[in-house]
Amino acid sequence: MTTAVAARRRASSPAGPPAGTRSNLRLLAHQVLYEQLSFWRNPQSAIFTFIFPVLFVVIMGALFGGSGKSSYFGGLSALQYYVPTIAALSVLGSCYGQLAVALAARRQAGILKRIRATPLPAWAWATPLPAWAYFVGLLAHCVLVSVIDIALIVGVGRLYGVPFPSHWLAIMLTLVLGAASLCALGVAVASVISNAEAAPAVAQLVLFPLTFISGTYGPIHSALLNRVSGWLPVRPFNEALTGPFAQHAGADWRDLAVLAAWGMVGAVVAVRRFRWDPRPE
Repeated sequence: MTTAVAARRRASSPAGPPAGTRSNLRLLAHQVLYEQLSFWRNPQSAIFTFIFPVLFVVIMGALFGGSGKSSYFGGLSALQYYVPTIAALSVLGSCYGQLAVALAARRQAGILKRIRATPLPAWAWATPLPAWAYFVGLLAHCVLVSVIDIALIVGVGRLYGVPFPSHWLAIMLTLVLGAASLCALGVAVASVISNAEAAPAVAQLVLFPLTFISGTYGPIHSALLNRVSGWLPVRPFNEALTGPFAQHAGADWRDLAVLAAWGMVGAVVAVRRFRWDPRPE
């Protein structure tokens, strides 16, 4: 009789995802909401995150707004060149620079140690990173911030005559893959930073040279530098966004493969070296 009752209860229960899956999704949504609230409760950081790239595009528009296409910018106008590269820079700042600094500060303050003890789902993966949902929540937060940044940059660029992109699917694919790879690299860099005071310097020490040699602030006409930077993460990200943004092209699979490879390198380093405890190893 007990078996029959249990069978009727199972038959009458509504179809849907298992309770464990729903619980994991709720916890993940809670983590994303926490990251968003933490971000917007720091208005200086939030405003700088959005104002800097927009202001850069406005300055470039004031300088080059009346200029047409030029061979110096690879057959593009100056604004067609800078809109995707500054969009890539905004994603770099959100998913790599700010993430590395924030994780180092949270670890030193003991926040990561407390988060490790929370009931976030660890999803039976063979990884030493507990509470994997914490990092998925960080990635989702970074993608949301990047989407807002890119929308603002595209809107300002349109005011200066830059056409709207036509390959939004390729842009979204590049954005998600780029954000995931840069987040992995940000976690990897955070794992080797000894303290929060050193975090900004270490993060920028890596970021600034890469952005300059990758053509973020201006075209690079050195074949050697272009060849070298083509195998580093920033230039492929710039190129992967420039295609659908300015050249009406689809996804560049070679650039996306380089991004994915760097993401895997960052993930391996993060898995092997990331520490939740502020004490040194």
